[in-house]
Amino acid sequence: MSSFFVNERAGVPETIRGPGSSLSIHRKLPGYRPSPLRFSAVATEKLGCGNVMLKDESDRFGLPSFKVLGASFAVYMELKRRRRFEDDAWNDLDGLVRLCRDVLPRGLVTATDGNHGRGVARIASWLGLGADVFVPAGTVPARIEGIESEGASVTVIGGDYDDAVEAAASTASEDLWLVQDTAWPGYERIPAWIVDGYGTIMDEMEEQLATAGRPAPGLVAVQIGVGSLAAAVIGHFRSGQEGRAPVIVGVEPDGVACAFESVRAGEIVTVPGPHRSVMAGLSCGTLSSLAWPVIRDGADIFVTVTDDDAFEAMRLLAGDGIVSGESGSAGLAGIAALLRDGAARDALESLGLAPGSDIMLISTEGITDPVLYGRVVNPPGR
Repeated sequence: MSSFFVNERAGVPETIRGPGSSLSIHRKLPGYRPSPLRFSAVATEKLGCGNVMLKDESDRFGLPSFKVLGASFAVYMELKRRRRFEDDAWNDLDGLVRLCRDVLPRGLVTATDGNHGRGVARIASWLGLGADVFVPAGTVPARIEGIESEGASVTVIGGDYDDAVEAAASTASEDLWLVQDTAWPGYERIPAWIVDGYGTIMDEMEEQLATAGRPAPGLVAVQIGVGSLAAAVIGHFRSGQEGRAPVIVGVEPDGVACAFESVRAGEIVTVPGPHRSVMAGLSCGTLSSLAWPVIRDGADIFVTVTDDDAFEAMRLLAGDGIVSGESGSAGLAGIAALLRDGAARDALESLGLAPGSDIMLISTEGITDPVLYGRVVNPPGR
């Protein structure tokens, strides 16, 4: 069942986004192009709001997810830390490899529910490195095959996502760099750079809104998971802003809502498994320690959504030709759940959301489970 609560502590948190922009680095990588900013007429009509706008991350560097942005920037920054060079010392990937050859590790290691691991594997492939990726039990074969298609080795762990993270961290070494998108005490440098890397999405968004002559959105929905993307979104929209606009909504699967439970408790709370939501990219039991204070102090409302909510959102977006997977559609599912609840509508208005305000979503993935996507969007007999 979907549920929500208003975060009474919300204000302007300390941002963890570093100086400068990851966008200038991503522009040098092979196949870079900005992800499209799309308008969903079907979702707009269904929700009865202003324009529903969406950053479509279904084809980022040829991968079906935004995750490669964080992984690539984090590895780049670690190379820069070790080799000590300026950003203008290289112009393309070959130049970066030549510049950093003496500090490159043997490989990269990470844990994933699918998308982050494939992003790390792609970076390893670009740099000529090996990649070891740990996934939790129950990871769908298509996601494992996607990671392996990048040349990585995949190990299935008999446990949940948190168990896979622990296994990946235990194998890391000076020559096998851990590139994890969640943080814990003693491991925060790489996750902070991953958050910085996600800033490219927001920088592109600002440029696209300006080009389209659109004002800033009145509401932004963001999927949480371990919280790194949410920290990037909150950091962007709360930094240098007068007041607290826009309203920021954090969305999680029902039953795997670690931010929802943590903010209500006032401390990080681990939601025990098994985590059965089909929104695999958001099925994380513990928030990143780095993202926690930003989410705690920056998100206005938290909402949980069911698998059926996500399926309906997938179908709505497909009605506009937008391909969005289960986790990718969760932002729309969260807003739909809020707007059909009278008390939630009142809460949004009390936070300053005006009738007719534009809504911004991030579709964080395309099709990563083709069998499920086909069953949801094109069911037999339809």
